Amino acid sequence: MSKTLHCDIVSAEKSIFSGEVEMIVATGVLGDLGIVPGHAPLLTQLMPGPVKITLEGGEEEFFYVSGGFLEVQPRITTLLADTAERAEDLDEAAAAKAIEDAKQAIADKQADFDYGAAAARIAEATAQLRALRQHRR
Repeated sequence: MSKTLHCDIVSAEKSIFSGEVEMIVATGVLGDLGIVPGHAPLLTQLMPGPVKITLEGGEEEFFYVSGGFLEVQPRITTLLADTAERAEDLDEAAAAKAIEDAKQAIADKQADFDYGAAAARIAEATAQLRALRQHRR
């Protein structure tokens, strides 16, 4: 059995990563998934959160996806993301401000305010911060 598999991470805007990896860890709807060579075929929905890939030789790279799908085939794994970014390209200050702004808007209790959108923005910004923190470790 091969010790690597091909991984593609793509979004609607661009392909962000394509290459051979030893392992992929992503956040699915039922929790974190670890994908290694020889993994059974799988299709699952991704939740906003970090994606960690381990390259040949053990080097790790971190990405953020805002959701999408993960497809595992015998020699290739594809992450089709709504939005995907390298963790080091994320703006920590902007994510923290987005959380604070959404919390403040919820606290203001305006009748015409979309609470669901604010809660979704908090979840997305929190997932971005999680990806940044994993990248920095």
